[in-house]
Amino acid sequence: MLEQIVEPLLGWFGEHARILPWREQPQPYRVWVSEIMLQQTRVEAVKPFFERFTQALPDVRSLAECPEDKLLKLWEGLGYYNRVRNMQKAAQNMVEFYDGEMPADYEKLLGLPGIGPYTAGAVASIAFELPVPAVDGNVLRVITRITQNDGDILKQSVKRQVEEELLAVMPKGRSGAFNQALMELGATVCVPNGAPKCEECPLSGVCLAHQNGKEMDYPKKAQKKPRKIEKKTVLVIRDGSRAAIRKRPAKGLLAGLYELPNLSGWLSQDEVLDWLKQEGLSPIRIRRLSDAKHIFSHIEWHMTGYVVLVEELENDSGKDMLFIEPKRTEEEYPIPAAFSAYTAYLQIRLGQEKYDEK
Repeated sequence: MLEQIVEPLLGWFGEHARILPWREQPQPYRVWVSEIMLQQTRVEAVKPFFERFTQALPDVRSLAECPEDKLLKLWEGLGYYNRVRNMQKAAQNMVEFYDGEMPADYEKLLGLPGIGPYTAGAVASIAFELPVPAVDGNVLRVITRITQNDGDILKQSVKRQVEEELLAVMPKGRSGAFNQALMELGATVCVPNGAPKCEECPLSGVCLAHQNGKEMDYPKKAQKKPRKIEKKTVLVIRDGSRAAIRKRPAKGLLAGLYELPNLSGWLSQDEVLDWLKQEGLSPIRIRRLSDAKHIFSHIEWHMTGYVVLVEELENDSGKDMLFIEPKRTEEEYPIPAAFSAYTAYLQIRLGQEKYDEK
């Protein structure tokens, strides 16, 4: 039945496609960058990050050679920092094996670090017009509603089934438009949260879920395990002109980024003061801050905080800390959004925030 969706879908996309910077210049590198950024991030939020990133790093070679702190700073605010690290590894791979160009081959794209079937399909079809599907969450939602597919979309077998069904109806020479049209329909009409806008959908006439009034029953998805909760005490340590930050370990959550000093558990004021003294710091004043929460994919941080004024910080104070002027921190040191509730006390902003008021 999916052969019936091709023409109405392409006609709809021709009239309703959003104007997006990566669509205006669909070079392979720009398509790739946009697709990685768009994973679990809204289109409107991605636009300014995409523009800054591609201006600073306009091609594969510049990405391959970028210093890590600069790379992570450009990504600051998007989260999922392993994605940009894998992008750099892929870029270095392309410099070594493909003369600094993205290969126009689905299997070769799939062999690059951080590029899975969806991203490989998107780049191959949009940038090179190769007839391969690109199945993300939006596409799965559209197709499972049209076909009333009862499979769990978190299972690879269901995703592969949808990929095979779409491959069979891929329009010759228009695979890029077809894949983008499905994504667009899922993002703007057959929406993920709330009721779909079936009255605006060009495919409502062939959609089984719509015909049977069961749109909200699809897609089927198994319940996720509850996130693990971790309690933390975050410290804003200042000496008047500088503040303390430290680099996170090279592996694990938020690897290699910078953070405000923090401790496991919810510590009392006295426990914090004892820890500061053990670190060689001399606290003058301490004040409790508001609680905050940050949600990762599998973990939640439930945080409490303190702002602490200490005597002038020496370079050998605080065993693993750096003491930096807050403005430099904002400009040079990548700090994850998990700490945004507390960086406000340093009068610095993270990610897109630091550009919004300029």
